Amino acid sequence: MSKVTLLARRPFRLPARRLGVAGAALGAAVLLATHLHAMMQAPADLDYARTRLSASGAYRATIAPEADPIPVGRLHAWTVHLETSAGQPVDGATLRVSGGMPQHGHGLPTKPRVTAALGGGDYKVEGMKFNMRGWWTVTLALAAPAGADSVTFNLKL
Repeated sequence: MSKVTLLARRPFRLPARRLGVAGAALGAAVLLATHLHAMMQAPADLDYARTRLSASGAYRATIAPEADPIPVGRLHAWTVHLETSAGQPVDGATLRVSGGMPQHGHGLPTKPRVTAALGGGDYKVEGMKFNMRGWWTVTLALAAPAGADSVTFNLKL
């Protein structure tokens, strides 16, 4: 028998080390695919109210986008109304705006900020932009005389 014939009769086997690497890579790919699929489904019980209590219940915030429905792909402004849970307007607060798409794992494409305190608990937020349709969250971090807190809004664009 020739040397070539002998080699052809041996079963093909990957070295154990290569099998481990291939198995780990396959397992990681399956895990990632499962995770991404789960992320594409927004929770069915999301609250899309535009007025919400803050996390501790100290404040009530209301968002009022300048355009309704909220535009996609265009800069726009919001008015945020902030009051105590008892309904008293909160002036002199500091608000920081953040947010993103939980399903996609990215933040807002802009850095919105408060550009004016309008009085009566109202604040103008400029630089809002959403670059695609889907489930977004917008969080307002609040610092006011009654203490620091935050409130998160769910948006479906």
